[in-house]
Amino acid sequence: MSQLLERILSRENMFTALAKVKANKGAGGVDGISTEEIDRYLRENWVEIRDKIRRRTYKPQPVRRVEIPKPNGGVRNLGIPTVVDRVIEQAIAQVLTPIGESQFSEYSYGFRPNRRAQQAIVKLLEYFNDGYTYIVDIDLEKFFDNVPQDKLMTLVHNLINDPDTESLIRKYLNAGVMVEGRYEETTKGTPQGGNLSPLLSNIMLNELDKELEARKLHFVRYADDCVIAVGSNAAANRVMGSMTKWIEKKLGLKVNMSKSKVTKPSRLKYLGFGFWKSKDGWKTKPHQDSMSRFERKLKQLTGRSWSVSMDYRIRRLNQVIRGWINYFRMGNMKAALIRIDEHLRTRMRIVIWKQWKKSSKRYWGLRKLGVPEWMAKQSVGFGDHYQAVAKTTGLHHISKEILAKRGLISCLDYYLN
Repeated sequence: MSQLLERILSRENMFTALAKVKANKGAGGVDGISTEEIDRYLRENWVEIRDKIRRRTYKPQPVRRVEIPKPNGGVRNLGIPTVVDRVIEQAIAQVLTPIGESQFSEYSYGFRPNRRAQQAIVKLLEYFNDGYTYIVDIDLEKFFDNVPQDKLMTLVHNLINDPDTESLIRKYLNAGVMVEGRYEETTKGTPQGGNLSPLLSNIMLNELDKELEARKLHFVRYADDCVIAVGSNAAANRVMGSMTKWIEKKLGLKVNMSKSKVTKPSRLKYLGFGFWKSKDGWKTKPHQDSMSRFERKLKQLTGRSWSVSMDYRIRRLNQVIRGWINYFRMGNMKAALIRIDEHLRTRMRIVIWKQWKKSSKRYWGLRKLGVPEWMAKQSVGFGDHYQAVAKTTGLHHISKEILAKRGLISCLDYYLN
């Protein structure tokens, strides 16, 4: 039995993997076992599962296919393995990640320890400010669905040279998928949603990184999202042509020519960020698409017909605001957040107005906020004409400070703090 597989199956490694999978929660797979039930299931079955893995007779369950709508149309196929298989995949990834890390490029930022999207953006800004302002944006067509498994397994073998572990990984690639209750084989691709897929994608695309480095090109890659920065339009078109041929011939992947393009930083959207040039050089901000999605989410959470408690609504709003601003904090967005904050407060006033329901309650609520009697009566007179009443001076007494006391954070204040 290989030492590598024994490290994967070790008690300490498996317990760490189990804890991570449980912490991530997530839906169950085709067997219906949830993360809440996994402890008991593994206590009863782990010895048998481990022995099957050692004898190479373990058979992973098919993944459950879920289609996730993309923001720009179309769907992304997500494969949800069973919780048991997520634990085993996580255990494999934990042992193989340090081995891969010793080989991976410093310009690769996705799905790697202590690396994140913002570092790729910082590096890209360095390129722009050094004069590399022609961008080759190569789109790999449905990368996770189309990875050639034989090529991937050759690269895995080159990395670990361990037949027992390679056999187990191959089984996960070939586990198949359940689509609306029907089994389908998986002869290509690696399921997006499996705990092993991020590492396998980096093993595959590390070949692209090495080729770009050998050509001394300036690039950043986050998972399958790679952009190359060069100094002229002619160079960009030359690189686009030669790298497209190389990717399709050497990696067996398909480049989506309708989405791949040569562009300038001001027209680039990368990892949700956009770019603009100030007198001090190139800077970043949330792309307009990212801003619009954020506003749509806030609009959804402040819908007056959503029947939830105010505490729950504010908790969800705060989660979304913190998450979005933490991701984009390095970008310039002060003016946009002033506007978003104002709109958010208007919508919250309308939510409160609807919750007060009756004229008497509305009058009482405004008077309690210190609104003069005549002004309170004026606002109450608008009844359920929500857009009109929201503009009244009386309703503006539900101020930023009042909403803050209720627990709502300000987008701008959170960004500036």
